[in-house]
Amino acid sequence: MDDYPLLELFWTMLWFFLWIMWLFLLFKIISDIFRDHELSGWGKAGWLILCLLLPFIGVLVYVIARGTGMTQRETARAREAEGAFQDYIRKSAGPQAGGSGADELARLADLKGKGALTEEEFQKAKAKILA
Repeated sequence: MDDYPLLELFWTMLWFFLWIMWLFLLFKIISDIFRDHELSGWGKAGWLILCLLLPFIGVLVYVIARGTGMTQRETARAREAEGAFQDYIRKSAGPQAGGSGADELARLADLKGKGALTEEEFQKAKAKILA
């Protein structure tokens, strides 16, 4: 243990964690390249080749050239996912979650008054709500 002093261990761990952070950044950039719908196929291939053949330079150039766009694309993806999730919740909850039984009965009476529902359909729907 005396052959490897504490400062050397610190520097080794620092470089190891920096390398891991760089790998995370590389994978984030590669996923951004493939998810970007505005970038052409040749553009994607060029960026991918640059990031894989000259990894440190490629990652640095990509972050400088397209870093702002990465943030905007990620934000748009998050908003889209949140919207889809909210739509799923609304769809799954159904009309009962949006209002009370009285609101549903009022809506049914309105539909019956407009002639959209027959008396028989109204009674069936009313029994379903009251059950």
